[in-house]
Amino acid sequence: MMNEKRLLAEFLELVQTDSQTGDEREICDLLTKKLTELGFDVVEDDSARVTGHGSGNLIATLAPTQENTSRIYFTAHMDTVAPGKGVQPSLQEGYVVTDGTTTLGADDKAGLAAMLEGVRSLQEQKLPHGQIQFIITAGEESGLVGAKNLDHSFVQADYGFAIDSNGPVGQIYNSAVAKASLFATIIGKPAHAGVNPEDGKSAIEVACRAIAHMKLGRIDDETTANVGKYDGGTAMNVVAERVELVAEARSRNNEKLQAQLDHMVTTIEKTALSMGVRADIDVHNMYSAYSFSEQDEVVQKAIAAVKEIGRTPELKASGGGSDANVIASLGIPTVNLGIGYEEIHTTNERMPVQELVKAAELVLALIKGASNK
Repeated sequence: MMNEKRLLAEFLELVQTDSQTGDEREICDLLTKKLTELGFDVVEDDSARVTGHGSGNLIATLAPTQENTSRIYFTAHMDTVAPGKGVQPSLQEGYVVTDGTTTLGADDKAGLAAMLEGVRSLQEQKLPHGQIQFIITAGEESGLVGAKNLDHSFVQADYGFAIDSNGPVGQIYNSAVAKASLFATIIGKPAHAGVNPEDGKSAIEVACRAIAHMKLGRIDDETTANVGKYDGGTAMNVVAERVELVAEARSRNNEKLQAQLDHMVTTIEKTALSMGVRADIDVHNMYSAYSFSEQDEVVQKAIAAVKEIGRTPELKASGGGSDANVIASLGIPTVNLGIGYEEIHTTNERMPVQELVKAAELVLALIKGASNK
């Protein structure tokens, strides 16, 4: 059994420590202190030099007490979304909630609290274990920038788990999409809309025609695409010279993702060419997909641990990305686990205490499972 009172107190301490993405110094120092007291060897990498965030990533390693065990890692992120300063949490009917002026930060301080309590329980019970690593990232909410700039030389694990997904404890996200962003600038030709519109070439019209010819939305069961924003023009009576368009594509299949991106780029280029204007397009791959079957060890370990804590495992595919995508791309099998937080990224965010306890139980069960190599 977890020490629920201690777990809840630590979670409340964490959510009241300011850590909006980009301003992680205070939470980083607090976590370093806590992990050091638990016996971890803690290193902060120099990723902040690249990301410009308040801290680097923490890589904390707990030495094994048992030989011939798997090396396991857990990852969660220390940063939160805005508005996340001055969080005032309270306990209401089994939920930790905010006062309605900020987010709670359960994403992902619930994951951090569960990881810390899982290890505390492990040590109190004097259970043998293999090597345990915590990879705690900065800048997850800013596009996974911490994980993308993680110093890989510190990571030593056979497999691991991100404690950072919506859904109740027991859900196992064994696959997740890759994502790419597309930025297009269409350069037309300005003219007076009333005096000589025929001399102009409207960048807005080009953008609209291109969008109308794109396959968007749900492309198939693995792939989606969306135009999220376009902006341009200067005045009602001026044929628009410039439009900037922002779009994305996601897929659990890398070949399908590339095919969708090629389609979107080609559609913009052909439309611009046909109307005699220029289109400058940049595509950025944000993160890679991952997919593990029920036969893969990382999934088997997750299923066994969920069963051990009395929950029913549920394998799911994610339409979003997390640090699990980035670390899995390093060749370390990783899946993301439901932690039970609700209405994240809103001022209605809340954390069920029962799920927080179950998440800590799951961390402990996963550590114990790694001892059975």
